[in-house]
Amino acid sequence: MVVANQKVVTCTYDLYVDGAKQDQEELMERATEQHPLTYCQGEGMMLPKFEEAMAGRKAGEEFDFRIACKDAYGEYDTDGVMELPKSMFYNGDGEFDEERVFVGNIVPMNTADGQIVNAQICEISEDKVTIDLNHPLAGENLHFIGKILEVRDVTPAELDLIRHPHHCGKCHGKCNDCNNDKCNGEHTCNCGKA
Repeated sequence: MVVANQKVVTCTYDLYVDGAKQDQEELMERATEQHPLTYCQGEGMMLPKFEEAMAGRKAGEEFDFRIACKDAYGEYDTDGVMELPKSMFYNGDGEFDEERVFVGNIVPMNTADGQIVNAQICEISEDKVTIDLNHPLAGENLHFIGKILEVRDVTPAELDLIRHPHHCGKCHGKCNDCNNDKCNGEHTCNCGKA
């Protein structure tokens, strides 16, 4: 059985961004035939403008389109760069976590409302760590050039996995001690986070 409205798309692409010099682009990312991009068209897995540009394409078709930064990851926001106390990055032994926290690395951070966001480590001083919460492609105009390798219908099992990617044991810890009254203890997701 298949779900006709959504399609699984497999493609190659080169992603370019504006280069340091005018009229020159810089290759930022590449998906090859050996390591292609596979996603479910119509499920919001990709940028809306990406899915819009890819809609209705067929296997073997080549593509070349641009997405303005406002329709991609937005403008670069200087308020997304902040200094935090170095103590926030201590490990379980009460020491600074040098294995995970180093300049250039991306680390997960919890917001005040419990969301997880990725932060890039920009600078480490004696008592502070400077992080950048902007997406690495914020402020960039994107240029995709590639080829569709395959387009097929998505199966109900694939669609279920896309729409409900976790089980309670993975989002809260062990069901026996997740402290969530919606958890039924059977490793099915009734946690309300799906």
